[in-house]
Amino acid sequence: MTTSPARLGAPLVGTPFIHTLRIGVDIGGTKTDAVAIAPDGRIVHQLRVPTGFGSSAVVTTTIAAVAQLGRLAGCNTADFRSIGVGIPGAVDNGSGRVSHAVNLGFDGLDLGVELSARLGRDVRIENDVNAAALGAFHLLEKNDSQSMAYLNLGTGLAAGLVLGGKLWRGSRGAAGEIGHIPVDPSGPLCLCGQRGCLETMASGSAVARQWPSTDPKPVRALFLAAESGDPLAIEVKNRLVENIAAAIRILVLTVDVDSVVIGGGISSLGAALLAEVRRVLGTWATVSPFLASLDLAARVEVVPADFPAAAVGAALVGVA
Repeated sequence: MTTSPARLGAPLVGTPFIHTLRIGVDIGGTKTDAVAIAPDGRIVHQLRVPTGFGSSAVVTTTIAAVAQLGRLAGCNTADFRSIGVGIPGAVDNGSGRVSHAVNLGFDGLDLGVELSARLGRDVRIENDVNAAALGAFHLLEKNDSQSMAYLNLGTGLAAGLVLGGKLWRGSRGAAGEIGHIPVDPSGPLCLCGQRGCLETMASGSAVARQWPSTDPKPVRALFLAAESGDPLAIEVKNRLVENIAAAIRILVLTVDVDSVVIGGGISSLGAALLAEVRRVLGTWATVSPFLASLDLAARVEVVPADFPAAAVGAALVGVA
């Protein structure tokens, strides 16, 4: 995937369209990214601040990020066209309530209500993977693309679906939770209570379990060790890549999306990861005329490492 100059550019000085700026905030476990997006899709301001721990700290962090964007744009919060927030956990996008945000230090928070009251305007809340899916879809240069799956590979594994140009959350908000599809009934116990879920095979936590490392970038270290001939690293790396490919196959066979975009921490491997996944998909195609007809390898892309997909998607959620 490449960035389009018309959509992603350097911050502009003296923003001339303040009242049309859309604000997106991506609240992560350790950092919060925030962006201001112009009507043409260009990122005109961008910032990153540490995320506080606990419900009060998360609210304070978000408000501070929005206020700082206001100072950069030379305007007040009320001048922005919309504000959207992406956050991990179970999100009721109608009410803005967030549950099970364990990594942020709370189990339940009416984040939409709290932020709207503090900022004096409506704020829309979305799950961070869904927000990232919208952001990645926004970046696609295929103007005729109507569907996309965003495969988030981080500590866990989940997907966000954009169908007909809109987020598909499912009837109970579980659409895209393919990380909890069992692929090995005798495999390790998953946090969801099942055994051998895809997440236990293709995620950062899966790598940590099978190939412990003190390296701050363990998956990159795994790839380097495999390249140097470490037998265990080769085995774990191959298992990881094969199961990522399996996740892509599941997404295409389930919803037949135009593209599958890989994001999340593991996607920072970029071209190296993409080449390995495409290699596996290509191998499967040589033995299956059916898979060959689907051209899975050509459908896969990796989100650019410097593109704040979830923050951009949150900005789009704000006016969804």
